[in-house]
Amino acid sequence: MKFKDKRILVTGGSSGIGFATGRRLLERQARLVISGRRQGVLNEAVTGLSEFGEVAGVCADIATSEGRAETLKQTISILGGLDVLVNNAGGIRAGSIQDLEESEIIKMLDVNLLAPILLTKVALPALRAGGDSMVVNISSALALVGIPFYTVYAAAKAGLAQFGECLRRELKGEGVHVMTVYPGGTDTPLMKTSNAGPALGFTLEKTDTVAEAIITGMKDDAFTVIRAGEQRREMIALNRTDPAQLGAHFAKLKDALAVAVKDHAAL
Repeated sequence: MKFKDKRILVTGGSSGIGFATGRRLLERQARLVISGRRQGVLNEAVTGLSEFGEVAGVCADIATSEGRAETLKQTISILGGLDVLVNNAGGIRAGSIQDLEESEIIKMLDVNLLAPILLTKVALPALRAGGDSMVVNISSALALVGIPFYTVYAAAKAGLAQFGECLRRELKGEGVHVMTVYPGGTDTPLMKTSNAGPALGFTLEKTDTVAEAIITGMKDDAFTVIRAGEQRREMIALNRTDPAQLGAHFAKLKDALAVAVKDHAAL
């Protein structure tokens, strides 16, 4: 894909991976809309990004049908169409499945899985009209290797990854490519409340590094972009060849991990 003049929507674009990716898209002369739920934070992000190119913000909650409709309506009004949808918005709540509130489980599934699926559905007519379009789904390395206390988040992100794979094959030959991104731990606001470090298999990559990998993947029309530190890459590989060994590894860490992630929440 070539980025010049591409009309792009990045959900959850006011911080983290979305913001860093948006900046790089603008540097390549794309036209950008970012969405977010908090007007003040969104305004600050638009101001920060505006020095790099043409950007606008849409304040809406894409976890609601009204928010998705408003996001798409305003985006198409601003840009005159849509060539790329980056499904980046997400939320997390770690902890034992028994301790999670039903409302937290539903919210994670809504924002991480249902929202991107439904937003993509309503955006497809506009994407098809572009003829050289793309859907970029930001999944997670947890979709490739399950870690205790992230059951619902990992399930939602794995669902998003399979949605993307199926959709890519469904849309083959229709001018809409689908790429799935699997970030590892990344230094974003989503990770601020986690106390899990390298000893427990969590190392944080810079958002700039992840964003550069996303841009490269988009440019090359890649199917997947997998980001993770060396420890996580080894876990992903071991999970394919000897999942029982990886299970034994996590059994030793379980108590420490439970304490480290008990307050990890960004919903």
